[in-house]
Amino acid sequence: VQLVESGGGLVQPGGSLRLSCVASGSIYKINRMGWYRQAPGKQRELVATITSGGSTNYADPVKGRFTISRDDAKNTVSLQMNSLKPEDTAVYYCNAALIPRSSWAPADYWGQGTQVAVSS
Repeated sequence: VQLVESGGGLVQPGGSLRLSCVASGSIYKINRMGWYRQAPGKQRELVATITSGGSTNYADPVKGRFTISRDDAKNTVSLQMNSLKPEDTAVYYCNAALIPRSSWAPADYWGQGTQVAVSS
């Protein structure tokens, strides 16, 4: 099982970016999917999660600006980021709680991360 993110980059304050993550491999079921971020010198923190039923949860700093969505037919999760601020600068990681067919054991999987930089 592999998670691969895309869509990071450099954007000016107030701009928008859309991150995407695709889970590939022999997967039986994906439960929760989400995005986390880690800024230099800081711990990794939750950005947003979405359950298999579509329930969402957002960190307070991104509420009203970021929107998480998923496409179960494509095993993807996306993060639309609007009104970006310099403090959103971080490496963004995709996370999926899933059951692989190889082990049938639920586990957390992580992507390699994609850099988001917000600067003028």
